[in-house]
Amino acid sequence: MLEWGELEQTCGSCTRCGLCQGRHHVVFGVGRRDTEVMFVGEGPGEQEDLKGEPFVGPAGKLLDDMLSIIDLDRQKVYIANIVKCRPPRNRDPLDVEQDACIDYLRNQVALIRPKIIVCLGRIAALRLIRDDFRITREHGTWTQRNGVWMTAMYHPSALLRDVSKRPDTFDDLLKIRQKMRELGIEYQE
Repeated sequence: MLEWGELEQTCGSCTRCGLCQGRHHVVFGVGRRDTEVMFVGEGPGEQEDLKGEPFVGPAGKLLDDMLSIIDLDRQKVYIANIVKCRPPRNRDPLDVEQDACIDYLRNQVALIRPKIIVCLGRIAALRLIRDDFRITREHGTWTQRNGVWMTAMYHPSALLRDVSKRPDTFDDLLKIRQKMRELGIEYQE
């Protein structure tokens, strides 16, 4: 396991898959490195690639709003992605790309040691929770793996495209807040 500095440097110079060829920035992750709550998306989009930070475009603004509903923000949680480089035209990351990048995320999780991981969207849930996970049926449900409570909710970009999913997402956010309370997770202002 690499420590933070070496991990970020290694990830920043990665050429394990073809995604490195079109990137502007590696999107490593952002937030509190001693948090108990981690959010994981699938991969960076155009705005994220340009800035080098996850969830900074319209989906990022929505994620910030979602976090505020349950008294969280980027300074209280850690936000990362399955892949650290933008797939062309924001397509889903291929399995080979996820395979090339997943050890970086595993290392981040091992360093952070969160009590809760929230998968943002289908791709993250398929990779982290179960390879037959059905986001439309199973969002908001909890699974415990290796001592970590995991759940999934719709990706913020999906909520921008389909506002009818927002009430379900509100309920999922309340379940996250409830699980945090059950686990004694509190963040002081």
